[in-house]
Amino acid sequence: MIYWASGIVSICGIIFEVLFGALGSYILGDGVKQYTLTISLFLTGMGVGASLSEKLGKNLILSFVWIEYMVAIIGGFSSFAMFGVTAFLPSGTDSLFLYLVTFLVGGLTGVELPVLIRKANELGVALNKSTARVLFSDYAGGLIGGLLFVFLLRPELGMVKSAFFVGCINLFVALFILWMFRNEITHWLKHGIVGIFIAILLIGGLFVGEEMAFSFEQKMYRDPIIYMDESQYQKIVITKEQGDTRLFLDGGLQFSSTDEYRYHELLVHPTMSQVENHDQILVLGGGDGLAVRELLKYDDIGDITLVDLDPAVVDLANRSHHLLELNEGALKNEKVDVIHQDAFEFMENTDQRFDVVLVDLPDPNNESLNKLYTREFYSLVRNRLKPTGAMMVQATSPVFATEVYWTISETIQSTGMNVENFHVDIPSFGNWGFVMASREPIKKEQLEVNVQTKFLTTDMIIGLSQFGKDEDGEIYENGEQVALKPNTLIDPHLIEKYEEAWLNY
Repeated sequence: MIYWASGIVSICGIIFEVLFGALGSYILGDGVKQYTLTISLFLTGMGVGASLSEKLGKNLILSFVWIEYMVAIIGGFSSFAMFGVTAFLPSGTDSLFLYLVTFLVGGLTGVELPVLIRKANELGVALNKSTARVLFSDYAGGLIGGLLFVFLLRPELGMVKSAFFVGCINLFVALFILWMFRNEITHWLKHGIVGIFIAILLIGGLFVGEEMAFSFEQKMYRDPIIYMDESQYQKIVITKEQGDTRLFLDGGLQFSSTDEYRYHELLVHPTMSQVENHDQILVLGGGDGLAVRELLKYDDIGDITLVDLDPAVVDLANRSHHLLELNEGALKNEKVDVIHQDAFEFMENTDQRFDVVLVDLPDPNNESLNKLYTREFYSLVRNRLKPTGAMMVQATSPVFATEVYWTISETIQSTGMNVENFHVDIPSFGNWGFVMASREPIKKEQLEVNVQTKFLTTDMIIGLSQFGKDEDGEIYENGEQVALKPNTLIDPHLIEKYEEAWLNY
């Protein structure tokens, strides 16, 4: 019984640990940083808890029951409270709250194992055996917990319901142990009534907490939320107000329907003008279908391969009338082949060659995305371009993240390709930059727009390649110009530059 209890609470502990990392990643950004901090704090808390466990008295079962009560109530309400703190309290409070909760739950989890080992020893099991068996249950439970969170809880219940559900499991273990050892506990029924009260709170949260948290989360967005889902990879939100439809992935704005055409027209049409043949086109990212919509304006378009990691985004683009109205059903076109795979892996494994590659990926704000902005990745793209082919890369803002933008440009150029730089004002984003690259020289004065557009014209292209003094890529430190280095897998300095650039925006 002790070992089963150890295994179950260990499952709950690891779920809370990764849940806190996921919460931090979604609300605070930079998944690698948040997972690192939460895991570190959780483990430190476990160490502190294990040290304090020796101060517990002789009634180990009652101590264990109340530890589980506290884990259940703190962990169960953690996600719900996190959204409330983010919505109503000043900026920065949310991170302090998350780290405090992580440390507390880690500390309580750290008390559990020593208590169970001591109780097993009291029951007549030799210390070496009791320790080994409890630790085995703990480690095995950790593996199960991680798998459950990734493949079941997060995709099926989401972060709010998952927390309440796991809290209920902790509480159930406490009540079960309380009942089984009731003969050792004075006034055990009073302790049971407290547990039942906590159960009412947790079950209530399980059924209505997500709806309340939704109202909190609404305050994180300017416009009313009309769609929300959590896929295997990210949280997907659509907002709409007075005709302005906006798509957010993990809280980051992907487009606004009022001006997305400015972004996608510059992404697509200069690149299509640079090459003569449009037989094989590759789009990396772009699961919303908006870049493909622009590509389908060309009568001579051949096959379009779209590689997007998340099937949920593509599915939404194909069934939501809000997105279908914008992408005009582009992803349903018979010329479009959608592949759900990591872009880096696809480029490593494909043997196809392309006339045009459009890199429409999220900004490099974490390790997994950073690899898609490295010299190694752009080298793979270069190798899959036909000799006369060209690519266009969205490259963040040359105004808000000047050093980031020009580092991306330098990284692409370091592969041996010719580059040309463009930027455009997009009201919902600000000034946004793109980098075109090709083995062939890029003659921007010869680029044309030969399809119907809402914004871009041939005459504008030259102007969009001109940059002001505060965005021209000349970076100075202590009065001296700094030479930018290519971003690589070994030296992923672009992430740090990105964090620093957007700190005040």
